Amino acid sequence: MIQQEQRLKMNEAKLRVILLTHGGAEKVLEQLCALDSIEVAGVFVETANPPKRSLVEKLKRSVRYDGYLETCKKLFVSTREENHSSGGGSLDDMKRLATANNFPCHIVTDYHASDSISLIRSVDADLAVVFGTNILKETVFGSPKLGSINFHSGLVPHYRGGPPVFWELFNNESELGLTVHWMAKKVDTGDVIVQDRVPLSYDASYGLDFEKFISDYRSELAGKCASLVARAVDLIAKGAAPRIPQNPQEGHRYRLPVKKEKDELRRRLKLRSAQSQNGSSPKRNPE
Repeated sequence: MIQQEQRLKMNEAKLRVILLTHGGAEKVLEQLCALDSIEVAGVFVETANPPKRSLVEKLKRSVRYDGYLETCKKLFVSTREENHSSGGGSLDDMKRLATANNFPCHIVTDYHASDSISLIRSVDADLAVVFGTNILKETVFGSPKLGSINFHSGLVPHYRGGPPVFWELFNNESELGLTVHWMAKKVDTGDVIVQDRVPLSYDASYGLDFEKFISDYRSELAGKCASLVARAVDLIAKGAAPRIPQNPQEGHRYRLPVKKEKDELRRRLKLRSAQSQNGSSPKRNPE
């Protein structure tokens, strides 16, 4: 891989870059298009249909993650299973950006389907940028010549997996890490290219509605996240990107919180609010 990076630099060829996303990556795409050091060769948007589950499996899963009350509500309201990636945003906006910058926007139903992999390989990209997708296998992220880089809302190796922000709030962290790293077989373990930290302080005006706080907080970070991705890509294109190995023994891989953990976060937020009003300093919770 290093030899390929050196070859690209020596030939002064623009890096051919593709973007893989579920949506909500308009700002990333805008900043990539503004880089003189690369050529955006296409964007791939997976429709991210939820896995097929029986009604019983869906009910059990809903009770596990949301509790009985929310599950009962879902029985009366037709809802689509929540996508925990960096979603949001309009597919039409992605298509307009692609058209305006003269590269294709491919809509695929499953990145791991053989036709999707063939389509990705046909672009002959040097690098793929992954922003807001489900876990990808090496058959996908290893398709470009140099492999793929991923944006992760978390300070690796300490916060791998997700969902973003929830576990930092749970552990009463004062900062959120933002990371761009090379993709590897194990989730969020690849070599780090760039990292940043941003302040994290729960807004008491949200009460115990931490889901709304997390959604608004992440929306405010969209521009900063896009800038970090563009910075990493530019460094790679110029042959100046560091590769900082992670220690897989450090930190923790987090997973989707279950109902019990969500209730515990609400309890902790309530306690911290009371402590703040009394003038005492809330303690950081251990991982």
